[in-house]
Amino acid sequence: MKIIKVVAAVIKSLNDKGQTIILSTQRGYGEFKDSWEFPGGKIEKGETPQEALKREIMEELDTQIEVGTLIDTIEYDYPDFHLSMDCFWREIVRGNLVLKEHENAKWLTKEQLQDVEWLPADIKLIENIRENM
Repeated sequence: MKIIKVVAAVIKSLNDKGQTIILSTQRGYGEFKDSWEFPGGKIEKGETPQEALKREIMEELDTQIEVGTLIDTIEYDYPDFHLSMDCFWREIVRGNLVLKEHENAKWLTKEQLQDVEWLPADIKLIENIRENM
């Protein structure tokens, strides 16, 4: 089975009530169009996961980030490939989160994390995020 290595950013902020919120993005293309995910993408040859995440977020959201600690590495078998996804906490350094590839984005509180239809691999990360928000 083909293995695809990707990275994902769990972008954390505070809302106007002082609650921690997490950015979710909705796919605008492909087999999983309209499903929700954490932004990120494939690691290119010669890149570290951190370098790939910085590049992907700039490409997808026109935003410069500071990559934080690794939350988890999710291993998930889709029908046609195996996904290995390194997921990192991240902070915005500069930018306005412009959606270049995604259909939509939502900031979700801990209680709202189950309110969107996540991609199967991303679902495996939700409980870990909830415990660490």
